[in-house]
Amino acid sequence: MAVTLLTVAPSAMASCSTRPPVADVVRGQQHGMVLPTWDQDGYEQPDTDPALRAIAGVGARWVQIVPTWYQPTRTADQISPDEGTPSDRGVRNAISLAHERGLKVLLKPHVDPLDKTDRHQISPSNPATWFASYSTFITHYAEIAADLGVEEFAVGTELNGVSGDRARWLRVIESVRERYSGVLVYAAGTDYATVPFWDALDLVGIDVYRPLATGPTTDAGTLMRGWEPYRAELAAFAARVGRRILFTEAGFASQRGTVTAPWDWTLSREPAQAEQAAGYRSLLETFSDQPWWAGVYWWVWAVLKGEPHESLGFTVRGKTAEAVVREWWGTERAP
Repeated sequence: MAVTLLTVAPSAMASCSTRPPVADVVRGQQHGMVLPTWDQDGYEQPDTDPALRAIAGVGARWVQIVPTWYQPTRTADQISPDEGTPSDRGVRNAISLAHERGLKVLLKPHVDPLDKTDRHQISPSNPATWFASYSTFITHYAEIAADLGVEEFAVGTELNGVSGDRARWLRVIESVRERYSGVLVYAAGTDYATVPFWDALDLVGIDVYRPLATGPTTDAGTLMRGWEPYRAELAAFAARVGRRILFTEAGFASQRGTVTAPWDWTLSREPAQAEQAAGYRSLLETFSDQPWWAGVYWWVWAVLKGEPHESLGFTVRGKTAEAVVREWWGTERAP
């Protein structure tokens, strides 16, 4: 299905000479990996550069850097850094190293409640106060993105509980655009169809963890059939909003049953690299030739400073799914 692409005004072009024109990024397809950390010094560790080299080595052309700020509860009104927030020095280090390795960067700041509820449940008791705090948080990173020539920036991630407030989000987006001239995206969750501000952004972003089967399987036909209705749904949506769709996250854990609930890392104690790899392959086979599809960021290459239960987790590094990525994305760039 043909998709009407937005026209990017000259004033929206990136100011940094090393950053691709906004229109090129919007029209291209992003092959990305997510490289997160939840430690203050996580992006300052010696393994940051080797991880970025390895990401480039599997054929990725983009990397997603993910700093997280926190609020005490889902109803709190203030957002602030915490001991799990990577330092600005570390974030800058990761971005600079990524660029040195030939990788483009999506900077995707997250907000999480400390009461262990999911971010999509955030529902502040005073929305005006929360949005003021949120604007301080997100423009802080927009300034870092502008300073370092980051190619793409996410104004928010999976904030279902507040995503319906168009007026306040438009003010947030305006504040970001005052500081940053690159590509803007919002990473929606399952509520993507009701987000009311896609017209103010350059791409639709969706974090995609969709069940594909009712039981554990590596059967390609079953998994492809699982994607079919979603592919049709997204094609129609892209045409309706006039924006291409980027999978700002997608992934499968390497454990039995992952294709039944890809968001869940606690399904099984049985490793299943073949099932993880089958999930990866099914997504790439389903979407790679779709003109409205802007690419994918796989969750996750690795977690800096280690991932608990790595043999069961989302990490793709060193697993069968890594070979699938290499096959699809090629290895033209040496690590």
